[in-house]
Amino acid sequence: PPLLRALAPAERRSAALSTVGSSLRQRLSGLDAGRQRQAVLDTVRTHIAAVLGHDSASAIDPDRAFQDLGFDSLGAVELRNRLKTATGLSLAAAVVFDYPTPQALAAHLTDELTGTGHNVVVTAAKTFDGEPIAIVGMACRYPGGVRSPEELWQLVVTGTDATSEFPVNRGWDTERLYDPTGETPHTTYTRSGGFLHAAGEFDPAFFNISPNEAALMDPQQFLLLETSWEAFERAGVDPALLRGSATGVFAGMMYHDYPVNANAGSIASGRISYVFGLEGPSVTVDTACSSSLVTMHLAAQSLRSGECDLALAGGVTVMATPETFVEFSRQRGLSPDGRCKSFSDTADGVA
Repeated sequence: PPLLRALAPAERRSAALSTVGSSLRQRLSGLDAGRQRQAVLDTVRTHIAAVLGHDSASAIDPDRAFQDLGFDSLGAVELRNRLKTATGLSLAAAVVFDYPTPQALAAHLTDELTGTGHNVVVTAAKTFDGEPIAIVGMACRYPGGVRSPEELWQLVVTGTDATSEFPVNRGWDTERLYDPTGETPHTTYTRSGGFLHAAGEFDPAFFNISPNEAALMDPQQFLLLETSWEAFERAGVDPALLRGSATGVFAGMMYHDYPVNANAGSIASGRISYVFGLEGPSVTVDTACSSSLVTMHLAAQSLRSGECDLALAGGVTVMATPETFVEFSRQRGLSPDGRCKSFSDTADGVA
């Protein structure tokens, strides 16, 4: 507007941007790939430090998410503008959200500056060559203290009874909840089942999640993150190398009763994709008891069609409230001792 034009005349900066960007490209051209990445990372960290008011770039953890470093939308735009000037590249306003850590952003800028970048093209026209789908890594948590596939097999071999009484760390009023007759409203006539008593134990810092955010997360998300990491680890795959890859996530989840907002089932698969930087399909499936089976089907289908190159598939079940026990008690569908006796003359309900 004319009123503001006299106060802040427009500047022609395109030539200056081009000169700065060309200078950086020339400097990178004389370096090997590792030093190129480091040089760009140093540039990124320097500008992050300036935006956040730090005295030195050394204060910036390259693997920490921008959100955890203290960025908001305004800071993200300021960083974009600084990097646009420093590199001469045309950068989207959401570049900080597309590449959520300094390391990931530096890798992207390096690819753009050196011309080594590539686009991940998802196509459903790929012809399946008949090669079987291979499961290359697994991870799990089960009642009875099981924390690995080997421990699950050992539990089966030894015939261990993994059924236990109600957990005491979920805020349930276990005394009021139990009525052996099942006649009192809002009670259950069983107090046993298969529980992950340590479901709430989680190291948020390992996944660059702030303590405040972790306090509001559904523990089902904790378990999915932990077992995803372990599945990669058991497959011999460095999760950091999968960032930006066409890796799909298919998570089965049938309980959505964690009493905190922003814990919709869709967030579960999305959080895994976001934390690991995976760019394949990301789907949360709720088909009740068949949810995990359906995720296996969808993952195999996605791999065969070429939608993704690698897939995480599985499911999680943690009851945040005892309401399912109460409802099944009303229907007289529960086994009083919390144990299934399928195909037995003594069968008396589910567990």
